[in-house]
Amino acid sequence: MNQSHSTLPPATRREVEERLKSLRAARGYLLPHHGLLAVATPDLLDAYDATYSTLTLERNHLGEQTKEFVWLTILGATRVSVGTHHIRRWRDSGGSDAKFEAALKLAAYAQGVSVFPFIQKHWSAHLPRRDTVQIYRDGINGVVGDMGIPTSWLELALASTHACLQQWWAFEIHVAGAYSAGASEGELAEALTFAMFHAGAPCFVNACDKWRRLILAGDVPATEPYRAWAEMPGQGGYDEAAGLTVQSS
Repeated sequence: MNQSHSTLPPATRREVEERLKSLRAARGYLLPHHGLLAVATPDLLDAYDATYSTLTLERNHLGEQTKEFVWLTILGATRVSVGTHHIRRWRDSGGSDAKFEAALKLAAYAQGVSVFPFIQKHWSAHLPRRDTVQIYRDGINGVVGDMGIPTSWLELALASTHACLQQWWAFEIHVAGAYSAGASEGELAEALTFAMFHAGAPCFVNACDKWRRLILAGDVPATEPYRAWAEMPGQGGYDEAAGLTVQSS
């Protein structure tokens, strides 16, 4: 983690230049927001850097290739061109170009997911012998083919990607799929934190709530620690705490 030399904003041009040079040397690259935070609010840069390092650099639950496969799928689906350092990390972890391409194909496939809940809601009578979820999953199998990508990678990558895109029909499918594929809850939680960093805290809040509701409904076999989280009352935020309700029209 890069630590600012001072908690005070730099006062001169030379101080700014020296701080940005130090930041680039520590990270190996520089993005515009790094520099702005280094100039304006060094304490915030340090907190941001610590969060980023914990989420993306340190070893938590996910292996390096799994982590970067999730990231590549997210970045492709959300079209973040500056995320190329994750391509380098993918290759440094031993990831192949073929699996990299598979992540990009999954990212593209995720864009069209709204077709499937539409079919489920409006056209299911015209497909009486076909399950919409299975049609959707058949498409995933067609995308990845026989590339040998672990099923848990697919589930984690698509759960996090659909969280970023706020496509909750597919998100819930892949949360349940992650359990079925043998991913640990810690791995799923870590993958979803990438959505917090990439798509924003409100998106992550919504994803956590959707997962929590799946646990409460008995739709996933949660372990006791995660059940304790899900069953804790009073997680509705300010409106619930203040006794306010949203009136529906």
